[in-house]
Amino acid sequence: MRYILRTDGFVSVNAPFSGGEMVTRPLVFAGRKLSINFATGAAGEVRVEMQDANGHAIEDFGLADAVEQIGDDTDRIVTWEKGSDVGLLAGREVRLRFVMRDADLYALQFVE
Repeated sequence: MRYILRTDGFVSVNAPFSGGEMVTRPLVFAGRKLSINFATGAAGEVRVEMQDANGHAIEDFGLADAVEQIGDDTDRIVTWEKGSDVGLLAGREVRLRFVMRDADLYALQFVE
């Protein structure tokens, strides 16, 4: 018998088909891109909004600017309409808002 364990797959934030969301506590990051480990169902999606410490969407990184992420990937770079570079926000206190439908979010990290 052989078992396969997904990278960082012990636990996830799960959203049913009806949808759900998660907002992080304020955090300070280093890096230029946000990478997520996630999986969606066939009709699922994950979108990410970057907010200031008070919970207001940051211009160009709001939910309306977010490109939906679909599929199953352990290292997907999150993108918005103007691209994936979040380096200008590094060193600032931000929150991440994940809006999901039929999806699991396993891990996230900021990378160069």
